[in-house]
Formats: sequence, structure tokens, C-alpha cells
Amino acid sequence: MQRLRRLLMAFFVIVGMLYLALCAVLFAAQRSLIYPAPHTAPETLRDQPGFGVVPLATGLDVDRFYLPAPPGAPTVVHFHGNGEQLLWQQGMGQALGDAGLGFLAVEYPGYGASPGSPSESGLYAAAEAALQFLRDQGVKPEDIVLSGRSLGTGVAVEMARRGYGARMVLVSPYTSMVAMGQRTVPFLPAALLMRDRYQSLDKAPHIPIPVLIIHGEQDEVVPVDMGRTLGQRFPHARVVTVPGAGHNDVLERDGQQEFARLATFALDGT
Repeated sequence: MQRLRRLLMAFFVIVGMLYLALCAVLFAAQRSLIYPAPHTAPETLRDQPGFGVVPLATGLDVDRFYLPAPPGAPTVVHFHGNGEQLLWQQGMGQALGDAGLGFLAVEYPGYGASPGSPSESGLYAAAEAALQFLRDQGVKPEDIVLSGRSLGTGVAVEMARRGYGARMVLVSPYTSMVAMGQRTVPFLPAALLMRDRYQSLDKAPHIPIPVLIIHGEQDEVVPVDMGRTLGQRFPHARVVTVPGAGHNDVLERDGQQEFARLATFALDGT
């Protein structure tokens, strides 16, 4: 019996050490998992219309893509998803331009051709620098519409919490990165391990601007219940769920009906 106890104790010690080792590995690797940053050569952007840079307080420059709005029209400031990059936002910007809107997207540090390493604070710094750039262009605060997709929804929510934007669109939003971590690895203490937390659910009650949430009902990455839950926490939010849509096609389905909804909301809030 005593030998069995020793064997069981040794077993639990080994299991405990393996569990702690797994926690340590995931803690160290979490940013590479959250930010699978695509890259592109700097020369790919430099000579294209609309592309330029905005300076960060750290001394780094990050890329931006800007299409000015027609006189009196709003400008959509868009923050892309974690598997995207700035170069891929051209189509969205041009489509919104065709709808009569301006468009600004900023690259995250360490993404695309921009230097640095991505982090929650780094993404917020890039977003705020982009909004400062827009102010320098003479765009009025009431003409700024915040927009985020997937990872970028956490950035948009933080900018709204800081007082930017007259309204906001969130496409496939999550409640927090901690909740996403708990969903992905439920056997690990995500609340203790996560460095970048993007606590949108906690921030939502303090954001008074109108919000439109668009979420696919078959989203395989961020469950649609997260979008619904988040919508209940904003004081003024409308949640649209799209039957049959997943994580990456919610704006593109059915003749881009939801993209048209986004553009209409950006134009006049309806």
C-alpha cells in the first residue's frame, strides 16, 4: 500500500510539472498565437496611392491607407483581424469610397511592412496615432466612424472608450481575449496567463455611442453568442446575426448585403 502511495505521489508530481511546463510554454508563445502576422515587402506599399506612414511615440512608423471622404461625409477608421494585413484592406476602402465614405486603416506593429512587435498596447498606440493623423487632416470628431473586425474589434472598443468616434461597427467581435483563451484551452488558467486581454465586455457599458454588431451564426472562431452578449452590454447597440455565415465571410455573403448594412450605418447611423 505504501509503495502504491509513493507511485501515485510520483505520478501526480510528474503530471503537475508537465502542466506547469505547458502553462509556461503557452505563456511564452501566446503572442505568436494571437498575432499570426502576415508580412509584405515595404516596396509593395510605398508607391501605391493612399499608402503612407504615421509616427508612433516609440519612434517607429507604421503604415496607413487613407482615402479622403467627400466634403461633409464620414470617414471609417478600420482595424483589421489578426490574420490580415493593411495591404488587404484596399478593397474595403475602395468599396466604402464608392458608397460615399472616407476610409483610413492603420497597420499594426510587426504586421505587413511595419516594424516592431504586436501587443495590445502597441495596437492601441497605432490606432491612436491613426486617429491623430485624421485630426491633422481636418476630419471632425463627429465625422469619424470606428470599425473593427475580429481582433480589431477590441482595438475599436478601446478607441471608443477613449472618446473617439461618433458611432462604431463591430464585425465578429469577442467579449475578451481571456474568454477566447478559456474557450480555446479550457484546461488552462487563461485568466492568469493572458498578457493581452482586450476586455471589451467590461468597457462596453461605458461607451454611449451607437454600435452595430454583425456576426455570423456559424462563426467557427468567435461564437455568435459572444456578439450577442457584447451587444447587451452597450447602452445603444443593434446586433445582426447572419444565418449560414462563418467568421471570414459574414460581410461577403448574399451579394455583400451585410457590407451594404455597414456602409449605410457608417453614413447616417441607420
